[in-house]
Amino acid sequence: MVRILHCGPATSIQDQGRFGWLRFGIASSGASDPLALASANALVGNPAGCEAIELVFLGAALEVVGGSVRLALAGARMPLRLDGRTIASDTTFVMEPGCRLEIGAATAGIYAILAVEGGFDIPAVLGSKSLHRRASLGGLNGQPLAAGSEIALNCQAPSSDQALTLAPLPLTADGPLRAVLGPQAQRVTQRGIDTFFGSAFTVSNAVDRMACRLDGPPIELTHGHNIVSDGIVAGSVQIPGSGQPIVMLADRQTTGGYPKLATIITPDLRYLVQCRPGETVRFQPVTVEAAEAAARAAAVALAQVPLRRRPVPRSPAHDDDLLALNLAGHASSACDPVTWQG
Repeated sequence: MVRILHCGPATSIQDQGRFGWLRFGIASSGASDPLALASANALVGNPAGCEAIELVFLGAALEVVGGSVRLALAGARMPLRLDGRTIASDTTFVMEPGCRLEIGAATAGIYAILAVEGGFDIPAVLGSKSLHRRASLGGLNGQPLAAGSEIALNCQAPSSDQALTLAPLPLTADGPLRAVLGPQAQRVTQRGIDTFFGSAFTVSNAVDRMACRLDGPPIELTHGHNIVSDGIVAGSVQIPGSGQPIVMLADRQTTGGYPKLATIITPDLRYLVQCRPGETVRFQPVTVEAAEAAARAAAVALAQVPLRRRPVPRSPAHDDDLLALNLAGHASSACDPVTWQG
């Protein structure tokens, strides 16, 4: 098992999320950064959507009990120390019983994923092991992880001692975040639409797994901020009476009564999620067709994450690595290359 020694209050178990329950008022939950989940899982040989520990800004300390385990951390940049020795993130490592893993607070980004080979031996609730904190669904007994939490493992021993690595994931987008206009864009004036797509917004301190409030110039509405409540998806941009946009995230409510000016496309939502309070974001409009094409491309990229793994060279004293070095092809001679005389 994994035993938590200490961790931040929002540390939880998350997988790819639970689907098919929105009509009953149950949000999908799931990892805030699905690409970080896929990357960490790929490194330890798990399916992309396998459950893992999601760390939110603050780090944690943990130990394993009863056997060795292979782990990997991906997503937000969090320093790792195993028994005081610095180790790399985005790289697998084996942890032995009695060792202590210290994960520091994030130096960039917010959400990191700690994956364990084989995942956790805990029950799924409505098809997912993800914690939905407000509904007390999933996770470890419906609660976040805390000091003293013990999570049983599915894997009895590491399948390999070969360390694998992936390039760290980008935490910021190359440009504005893409968004599809609607579904209630008609409730926003043209000046309001131009303001949203033409201004920089700052991530406020009012941010969690449910939503992210943005600070910036107010968005002007045409007929007030109340509508008949309808469905909300991850990435929906609500405009309340203050005119300050609220972007809905993994643990959002399933319906809402504020006009939704736009929806941030799924591949770009992870960049907003990884923004820290005080960082700025901008938006650009895209068509539904462009959004669908981006989603298909992102799905292909996620499926190909395991293909980007690379082995980490071990010490040259390891026989297998010595054989792989092809030393004969790089040998040099003390003889003169022309006369063959020493």
